[in-house]
Amino acid sequence: MTATERLARISEEPIDERAVRDAVEAAECGAVVMFHGIVRDHDGGRGVRALDYRAHPDAERFIADCVDSESARSGLRLAAVHRVGALRIGDAALVAAASAPHRAEAFDAVERLVERIKREVPIWKRQHYADGVSEWVGL
Repeated sequence: MTATERLARISEEPIDERAVRDAVEAAECGAVVMFHGIVRDHDGGRGVRALDYRAHPDAERFIADCVDSESARSGLRLAAVHRVGALRIGDAALVAAASAPHRAEAFDAVERLVERIKREVPIWKRQHYADGVSEWVGL
């Protein structure tokens, strides 16, 4: 997969999970590992009713850098899409995928990619709690 074919995006629309999988599948790969980061209904002992993600204008460049450099490091096909905007409980906020000839490499690669995206891509989360309070998390 070339850099022009890779899938690394920030999206305001619901994530097309099949497109993420399609971006990494290959005949030589016996394993496709996908990570789905889903909005949950609690955090830190508090009920959560929804959240908003906001991204820096250059966030897509950052996520592309993560995908490209992790792909170069591992030699594997990787893809990731992070959603921004208003999300509800159960919505996918991040979908990442890796494919490899064997499962161990794919599991390792997708975990490294997700951790790197969380650490390096300038995206911020505002949680709306069940008690009516809203706050930015991780700033």
